[in-house]
Amino acid sequence: MRKSIIAAAAACLTVLGLAFSAAPAQASTGGTPDGDAHPDVALIAFYDREGRFRCSATLISPTVIVTAAHCTLGTLGKTAVTFDTFFDDAPPSNLPAAADPTVGYTAEELAAAGYLSGTAYTHPQYSDFTDPKNWYDVGVIVLDEPVASHGTGYPGVAPVGTLDAIARNQLQKTIFTAVGYGTEVRQEGSNMKPEPESYPILRRYVDMPGQKLTPQILQTNGNENDPWGTGGTCFGDSGGPVFLGDQLVAVTSYGYTSNCRYLGGYQRVDIPGVADWLAEFTG
Repeated sequence: MRKSIIAAAAACLTVLGLAFSAAPAQASTGGTPDGDAHPDVALIAFYDREGRFRCSATLISPTVIVTAAHCTLGTLGKTAVTFDTFFDDAPPSNLPAAADPTVGYTAEELAAAGYLSGTAYTHPQYSDFTDPKNWYDVGVIVLDEPVASHGTGYPGVAPVGTLDAIARNQLQKTIFTAVGYGTEVRQEGSNMKPEPESYPILRRYVDMPGQKLTPQILQTNGNENDPWGTGGTCFGDSGGPVFLGDQLVAVTSYGYTSNCRYLGGYQRVDIPGVADWLAEFTG
């Protein structure tokens, strides 16, 4: 499912994870290099039966990293975690490869490569994009060893109901910030179609105005030409955080177009079914 275009809620949605094996590594549409603005946002890499993938994620406690369910479902072996802000500006990617792709990463080989390792868990109600009323596209990576926040403190998960407090007529005036290691979309000429670019691989952030809110999903406008925002999310940003101020309110889930020029969809974490599940890991 991470590579495919899927139908849900009568719309074609593109999952925003990113494969390594089927195609070159393909960041945000528009946006700004992040540097140390969001130092607890990580790049994660992992294997499943379809190959090797990368996503984005957020460290919320010494051992818990929040990402998307489609970045944890079916993971083989361990998940690689790094908080480096920049990886490559040209192929081949220097991200680690498992000695045996059929079993995925081991903790030992990730440690030898200089990466943290962890175990993936998927929300038990994740519907794999088949039920828009019960989306639950959220997962966690539990690190094998605790790590300190790379900033002034771990990002806080928004309390339940945070987004519901935004008046409907104020949502499009509310600016959200997404962070991730996804694909940059470029348009080389006026007659050329905007296309995702494989490199560079680096952490970026974008500001996006709200567009729609449901009991499970936040949608935003994700075009860098939007007068209220600076861009949107794209392939590889899956699982990355969406912040309202300094609070984590959602994780990147899907996009509506293959060139990431339209609406972005984000799994809310400020809802009881997600908050209660996360509390099982964070205490």
